[in-house]
Amino acid sequence: MENTEYLKPSDIKELLLLMAENKDRATVIAGGTNLIPEMRNGVRRPQVLVDVSDLQELTGIRLDKDRLTIGAATTIAAIAASPVIREHVPILSKATGELGNPLTRNRATIGGNLANASPCADTAPPLLALEATVHIADAGGKERTVPMDKFFMGYKLTRLGRGDVMTRITLSLPYRKVKGGHTKLGLRKAASICVASVALMLLKENGHIAKVRIAFGSVAPQPIRAYALEALLEGKTISDALLSECNALLKREIAPISDIRGTESYRQAAAGAILRRNLLQAWS
Repeated sequence: MENTEYLKPSDIKELLLLMAENKDRATVIAGGTNLIPEMRNGVRRPQVLVDVSDLQELTGIRLDKDRLTIGAATTIAAIAASPVIREHVPILSKATGELGNPLTRNRATIGGNLANASPCADTAPPLLALEATVHIADAGGKERTVPMDKFFMGYKLTRLGRGDVMTRITLSLPYRKVKGGHTKLGLRKAASICVASVALMLLKENGHIAKVRIAFGSVAPQPIRAYALEALLEGKTISDALLSECNALLKREIAPISDIRGTESYRQAAAGAILRRNLLQAWS
């Protein structure tokens, strides 16, 4: 780590200037809960670290009518404790409250959790189900938006390019009649890495599912939206037969692996069980 240059901009203008000057060498750091261990283990060797942890422009939670904005450098702890998040998007509040341990949540940021692009990123499934949008500024200061379901490109791969900075995440608040659900399975109750997770948002109208969004974590190379499941469910009424169809289709939608936390078959069975549980809960 002694060969790494450390830079700490005072505002976003200076940040973008530093990113432009060090475009091919710069790595953004905020909480560092993933990056620092990787550096210590020699997995990553950034030439220049650009610290954005204290930039006010990249932190905070703001509610503007029906639009919610979360700065990319906002800590997981701040999101979990936010009354606004708890009231309007409880599935995100629940997911952030279950991420790591208090020490990790106090340092880790939502932008870092997404940019790391781990299949088990705790904030990804709820943000996918909420149809959030990622805002990215390039080294020249030009901003672009990427829908959350287009942000992940594969294992540890995202739409972030060299010199890019994630600035914020935005989402439209769910309609009051939309019900949500989130379940994370781990090997223990605290500081647990996800074995399988599901997040969903469901709108029930006239005894049918008018709209549903479903996302999974830890059952594919990246966090995923379950589009085929959504298409199967919309317009239908929840029944045992429909839930059985969902379970059969789910096996074709996900691609879990076997590792030290769980086998492929366990993850398939677990994903089906927690999907069923959350669908029944949201429906009722």
